[in-house]
Amino acid sequence: MIKNPILPGFNPDPCIIRVEDDYYIATSTFEWFPAIAIYHSKDLKNWHLLTHVLDNEEDIDLRLLESAKGVWAPDLIYDKNRKVFIVTFTRMASMNGRYFDLDNYLVESENIMGPWSKPVYLNSVGFDPSIFIDDDNKYYVTSLQWEFRDNYEKPGTIVLQEYDINTKKTIGYAKTISTGATDRGCIEAPRIYKRNNYYYLMLAEGGTGYGHCVTLSRSTNIWGPYESRDENPIVTSHLENFNERNKPNSLKIERYKPNGTSLQKSGHASICETQDGQWYLCHLCSRPFLPELRCTLGRETSIQKMRWTEDGWLEMADGTNLAKDEVEEPGLEEVKFKSDCGTFKFSPWPETLISPRINKKHFLSVKDGKAIIRGQQSLCSLDKVSLIARRLTSVNCNFSTSMEFTPEVFQHTAGIAIYYDNMNYLTLEKTFENDKEFLEIVQMDNGKRIECFKEELSFNTKIDLKCRVNYKKITFQYKEANKTDWTNIDKIFDTTKYSDEYSQFGEFTATFCGIFVMDSNKREKMATFDYFQYNDL
Repeated sequence: MIKNPILPGFNPDPCIIRVEDDYYIATSTFEWFPAIAIYHSKDLKNWHLLTHVLDNEEDIDLRLLESAKGVWAPDLIYDKNRKVFIVTFTRMASMNGRYFDLDNYLVESENIMGPWSKPVYLNSVGFDPSIFIDDDNKYYVTSLQWEFRDNYEKPGTIVLQEYDINTKKTIGYAKTISTGATDRGCIEAPRIYKRNNYYYLMLAEGGTGYGHCVTLSRSTNIWGPYESRDENPIVTSHLENFNERNKPNSLKIERYKPNGTSLQKSGHASICETQDGQWYLCHLCSRPFLPELRCTLGRETSIQKMRWTEDGWLEMADGTNLAKDEVEEPGLEEVKFKSDCGTFKFSPWPETLISPRINKKHFLSVKDGKAIIRGQQSLCSLDKVSLIARRLTSVNCNFSTSMEFTPEVFQHTAGIAIYYDNMNYLTLEKTFENDKEFLEIVQMDNGKRIECFKEELSFNTKIDLKCRVNYKKITFQYKEANKTDWTNIDKIFDTTKYSDEYSQFGEFTATFCGIFVMDSNKREKMATFDYFQYNDL
């Protein structure tokens, strides 16, 4: 059996494809750099983070973007005729005043590992662009068209336009092809598939929260009209249909229903066919803490087994539409990958370690397998932050490092962090005050800075720092390097605060853990980290 989620932690908006015997999933990365994560599998059960698509700041500028802006909803396809991988994505700049200021782009590569082309501009009508290639090799772009006018249904309609691969431009203006297959509202994430002369339009509806679902419509003409499947939605965590058209709220906490599954918010899907004709659907989901209904691990990726009915509709293999915690595997030869847990030196660089908004090359160097990080702005900044972090993939985990750092003024700090966004994080850091070195815990709670612990250090040598996440509780430890016994800090922090539902300044992302350095004086102070260790327990 395949246990869900297959991509735990921050992995929203999955797009799955198969190319010969290889399976790939692309997921959103928002403000994190490099952008657009690509995962790889041979058996749909075991996955590993393979690469990122956008790894050049000239191609994607994320600086100064608020949390949850940046790179949204990549679509990944493979053009068998041209033998190229194609990724489309949205760069979301602003969501103010009912306007969504964004641009949609396309990149392509002959190899999933790159190099990828320079981004080609598509349009700016709305988010979640995807490409469909018809039998005549014509390209089409479909997306949500964002609606900001009064007296029009929000958030908008699903639109389609042709794309010319020779001129690398869209043709004309996008035309509406759907207003949704249900009345749940908040339509988005369109993808078009073709089978037996039908064009199938797959949508996410109900908002990317507790009313989320996957729907299916079809037409014999790509421009429509599209007929809705009577049994929509085809996958969901919320079984009862509701009418919330024209209500742009996406979280819908009041729609939470346990339904005997740990997976909530199931929606935003894509499908693939195995080598022997089996069908699987990947979708985003979340696993909330109860009763708080807060999802510290954010939106994750799960998979469901599907089947085609005799009358040509796609449904879950068991005939229901409730997202399952476990599904039948396809029977492919199992291929496991090296775990991304454990103790990592920094050479070769682990693909799992990424940074908010900027390339690590601006502040990091590696020598003898150690990371040397130059301090810049605070973790509150939207610009130059010296943070290296990885996704939390379990709420039962620990992480640690060994750090050499000699602060000289109070603006020098370095240590480890639990980081949701620039307004919600928790650090155990070494700093300086009144000619003495201190260890302190700083909590940023929806923009409010709180010093929760401060203690003078009795040693000025290398220090080991550790964090333990034990479900709803976060605790810290420290010790002098090369010593055996850890010192427990008698403070407990609330894991659930690091979630979409708690944050007042952004949503759609998830909790990370990592190492950081800050120098709010001269932007030059260095700290050396021997390793970064992370383990799911």
